[in-house]
Amino acid sequence: MAQCKGTVVLAYSGGLDTSCILVWLKEQGYDVIAYLANIGQKEDFEAARKKALALGAKKVYIEDVSREFVESFIWPAVQANALYEDRYLLGTALARPCIARGLVGIAQQERAPYIAHGATGKGNDQVRFELSCYALCPKIKVVAPWRLPEFYQRFPGRRELMDYAKKHGIPVPVTPQTPWSMDENLMHISYEAGILENPKVIDHGSHGAGGVSCIRSLIGNFTAGPPVCVPVKVTNTGDGATRSSALELFVYLNDIAGKHGVGRIDIVENRFVGMKSRGIYETPAGTILYHAHLDIEAFTMDREVRKIKQGLSLKFSELVYNGFWHSPECEFLRECIGRSQEPVVGTVRLSVFKGHVYILGRESPRSLYNEELVSMNVQGDYEPADATGFININSLRLKEYHRLQSKVTVKQDE
Repeated sequence: MAQCKGTVVLAYSGGLDTSCILVWLKEQGYDVIAYLANIGQKEDFEAARKKALALGAKKVYIEDVSREFVESFIWPAVQANALYEDRYLLGTALARPCIARGLVGIAQQERAPYIAHGATGKGNDQVRFELSCYALCPKIKVVAPWRLPEFYQRFPGRRELMDYAKKHGIPVPVTPQTPWSMDENLMHISYEAGILENPKVIDHGSHGAGGVSCIRSLIGNFTAGPPVCVPVKVTNTGDGATRSSALELFVYLNDIAGKHGVGRIDIVENRFVGMKSRGIYETPAGTILYHAHLDIEAFTMDREVRKIKQGLSLKFSELVYNGFWHSPECEFLRECIGRSQEPVVGTVRLSVFKGHVYILGRESPRSLYNEELVSMNVQGDYEPADATGFININSLRLKEYHRLQSKVTVKQDE
């Protein structure tokens, strides 16, 4: 029997890896407390509790943090129009600091000196979990089995892990015929590994498709304190159904958009650790809100402010993807982006159909759109003759550049 090493709080999912890790940690002499965060995944949480206890967990904590996930993590990403490498809406990256917050909270409550996770040594999640945990509790110690030679040499692949599970009576949902990894939360479902590691393999997963569903979203002030733009209501103009609370609204949009296959992408991305990886993501509600917010922001935000904010959004997305949610620079960016959202209030009308989101119209009391000023039928407070001087001034730089280029070309020809 291994000597007792103390208590470790394990980020537990109930799947193959963390179930085997729970048993392995006990073999190493740890008292294991399992922590399972409910962030909207379709999970039998009571079955997961019983499984963890049957495998030897000293305690099991299951926390519903789904509302916190939406309000404290997803909403800031919506405000930022966060998009990693032009396509990925950061579903997993946003979930990890939320889970880590709960994980550290239980470790502090239980006076546990260790936390553990099942993230692999090649992926992003190990970085995200650990940077968040160290930021929230600098003295915490991390046990990362997939980075320990005694673990990964014993389990070089899924086959060895499944053999270990069979030997120890661990029921697992993964079989050799379906050896891919799936991660699910309110924001998205991701698929990777296994046969998907070959970027040429076509994913044959199916998703819903049906008739048109029209959605009207009201975006305005939602929380107390400084004004911030977050979704506050969604109305289905087809049946009149309305959702107003953050969690209900997001779940409803997931259902509507998911039926139409909205938000499904198959990409190759650059992991923070340096390698490229292939991932398949389904982000229904997040995709609708990305397009709705982008539209109302363009309608209400000053052009030059928006240019600066786009740069901030790019950096924010990179920081979140790389695991720096709890860094001072990311906190600063969230404050700056939040400040930019004060005028972003209004209603966007849109429809979803066969994987696409179509913006149909928008209105806002803070709109910078001046219909009379832009009209082709009314002159309004604009003097067309002024454009001549505007064009002449802006063309000066171009004239001088090409005048010089002409001289250089002539000399070269000589």
